Amino acid sequence: MPKMIVSIDGVVIKEVQLTKDRTTLGRRPYNDIVIDNLAVSGEHAVLQMSGSEVHLEDLNSTNGTYINGKAVKKQLLQNNDTVEIGKYKIKYINEVPGATFDKTVIMKPGMMPPAAQGAGAAGGEVADVKGAIKVLSGAAAGREVPLVKVVTTIGKPGVAVAAITKRPQGFVVAHVEGGNKPTLNGTAIGQEPVTLKNGDLLELAGTQMQFVQG
Repeated sequence: MPKMIVSIDGVVIKEVQLTKDRTTLGRRPYNDIVIDNLAVSGEHAVLQMSGSEVHLEDLNSTNGTYINGKAVKKQLLQNNDTVEIGKYKIKYINEVPGATFDKTVIMKPGMMPPAAQGAGAAGGEVADVKGAIKVLSGAAAGREVPLVKVVTTIGKPGVAVAAITKRPQGFVVAHVEGGNKPTLNGTAIGQEPVTLKNGDLLELAGTQMQFVQG
């Protein structure tokens, strides 16, 4: 199933599976893929799926839509194409059945994934980095959320949402959407990712949380 992976400055903030014939993208909250940024038009672009093919069409947006660095009006997307809207990069993934030989190999018991073999020690570092978010206030106080995924989003959609991304050297946090910026140890977080340290205090949509590493 095709999907779109949205990132900014190398930090993945959301993944969206394309399940409908028509998927809209824009700043307004009623879009299927919402990107809350002034560089994005209210109704910026639409993804139209027909069988296994997906066409991207720009909806006369103010700042335009780019695929692999070129401005487009309407274009058929290819696997691994990068759609650029403002500072956001949206990677299109559509693996065709029969072209996934590497995945079949990885699934065999006792075999290391090729990526881990080629990268040596670095290949296993992401898995070894462990962290969690401990909720300190509100209805969920005392709850601990393990950060097991590459990207974990926290907060309230439309109010304040932050994304915590797992990297080989540790975790970073960035503001994703909403008018209220989260704070880290009392300082507002922007869309530039900030490295988290053990014991850091986060506040998001009125809820206090603590980052615990290890």
